[in-house]
Order: sequence, then structure tokens, then C-alpha cells
Amino acid sequence: MLTERQLLILETIIRDYTNLDQPIGSKTLQQQLPVHVSTATIRNEMAALEKLGFIMKEHSSSGRIPSIKGYRYYVDNMIKPATIDSNSLKGIQNFFGTKYHKVDELIEMSAGILSDLTNYTTIALKPEKSDLTLQGFRMVPLENGQVMVILVASDGTVESQVYNIPVGINGEAIESVISLINDQLVGLPLKNLTSKLLEILPHLTKYLQDPNAFIDVFGDVLNKAISEQFYVGGKRNLLNNVKNDNIEQIKSLYSLVDKSPGKIEEIVDNSKKLKTGGNSDISVAIGDELTNQLLLDYSVISAKYDVGNFGKGVIAILGPTNMPYSKMIGILGAFQEELTKKLVEFYKDFNSSN
Repeated sequence: MLTERQLLILETIIRDYTNLDQPIGSKTLQQQLPVHVSTATIRNEMAALEKLGFIMKEHSSSGRIPSIKGYRYYVDNMIKPATIDSNSLKGIQNFFGTKYHKVDELIEMSAGILSDLTNYTTIALKPEKSDLTLQGFRMVPLENGQVMVILVASDGTVESQVYNIPVGINGEAIESVISLINDQLVGLPLKNLTSKLLEILPHLTKYLQDPNAFIDVFGDVLNKAISEQFYVGGKRNLLNNVKNDNIEQIKSLYSLVDKSPGKIEEIVDNSKKLKTGGNSDISVAIGDELTNQLLLDYSVISAKYDVGNFGKGVIAILGPTNMPYSKMIGILGAFQEELTKKLVEFYKDFNSSN
């Protein structure tokens, strides 16, 4: 159990190191502490905190920096989420006051706006819903013998892919395929569409001499609609924490957050729920808690948002271990609240227009 003075020293070291990114010495602490303590006493307390593993020396400096254990203790037991300033809150509310036509557009823009607010890399996962159904199917003619195959899901998600029309297929045959798909598949759960499509394969052969290519395209578009969608904002901000301009590390970090759902889920899922601060939907993972060696100098603050029957999603901040946790948790909490309100409004409007 840390003493009150040790808690003050640990908190001050974390706060100052966040601001200065330099080891903190006893003289600096003496000026910062709210109570008068001699530098000798501070050095003794720092030695005790170091022995307990909460702080450590960096190189040969006499100053100390927080350890992963120190950050973890601070986040779990001491943190008080900062209140977001009025300008930032107004900016968030103005952003969510915009009219959006697709949930994907809203989630993608959310990642970008949160990155602008924090100057860190951000990750946004759209609401995951298992009982989505097919609401509509279209094939829009393009030039050069191509059409765009479009699926519309019951949550407003729209996915598409270009399909090369086989030679000899006319517009009437295409319209027949559209009618067949809409008659037989609309209203069915997305997860059941592939098997149902195979059932109506004999009917497709009446209009498509070789329907396999069409089925492949349909399957690709369907997989995009079903799979968990995520968006990354501010990827370049990852570079701010790369040491020694390590080009290979930079490439690996970009690959880590570039269209790789499994890796993104791994980053977010290792977070631990926030014990303090009153928001049980916010979690934090620090350094080696992220398991990926590339992220030893990084932390993730994530927040789940819940839109009822339309599922749950995640919005997260990926930044250095010495990020200002109190400020970031405050921003993320406010952003989560406004995003949830906007999504509830979006789905309500979407349902009333269909």
C-alpha cells in the first residue's frame, strides 16, 4: 500500500513526464508537490517507488520515469478523467450534427475527427449485428460491358463490386436476375444468403450461361457486408512515437493497423476496464499488455458504444504510453456519448424512411 506522499510523487512524475517527456528529478518534484518536502526525503521516496516497480531510471539519469506498472496503478486507482473543454465539446457536437447517409460514413468520419482532437491514431469499429437481413439488391449498368452489383443490408449498409457481364447477356436477362434475387433473397438473414443462392442456381442458369462468376462476386460483396468493418484515423501519428527512425518498425506499424481485422481486434480486446472515473465502458491497455511487440511503447484507450438492437461497436485511441490519460479518457468519454446519440438517431431515421 502506497503512502499518501508516495501517491503524490507518483502522480506528479506521471503528469510531468507526460508534459515534458523527460526524466523527473527530485528538485523538479519539490517545486511541483503541494506540500513542502526536502529533496532528500523525495529521493528516499523515489527509491522506494523504484524498488516497488512503479518508476524506473532511464539510462544513467538521476531522474525517474513511470514504469508500465506505475501507469497501470495510476489508471486503476488514481485517475480522474478530465472534463472536456467547451470548444472541443462544441466541435464534437457540430460534427455529429451533420447529416449522414450511411453508417459506414459516420463511423469512418468519427475515426478522423477523434484523431484530430487527440493527435493520436484512432480506431473505430462499426456496430456488430448478427441478425442483419438483405434489404435490397441492384445491378447498375456501367460502360465496357460491366455492371455494379449492390447489396443493401437492413442497417443501411451498402456494399458493391463491379461485375464483368459475359458476352451475349442482354439487359432483359440482367433485369430477370435482379428480380429473381429480390424475390428469393430479400428479407433473409445475410448469413443464410449463400446457401439460398445455391438453391436457386438452376434458375440463374436460365439467364446466365455460367453463373459461377456472378456467384463469386455476390459472395465477395456479401462477405464485406457481414464482416466487421473498422476504420483507422491518423495513421501518420504512429510515427511520432517511433524511436531512431526505424524504417522497418514504421512499415510494420502501418501494416498492423492497415485493413487487418484480426490484428485490430487483438489491439482492442486486451484492454482492461477502467476501475475509476465512473465509465465502465472505457478500457485501457498499456505497453506489454497489448501482447504485440511493436506496441511496447504504446497504449490503447477504448470505449464501447451500444445502439441497442443494432449492436455494439468500439472507438479507441492508440497513442504512446506517456499519453495524458486523464485528458484522453475525458475526450473519449464525451465522444462515445455523442456518437451513441447520433447512431441511435441515425437508425431511428433509417427505420422510419423504410
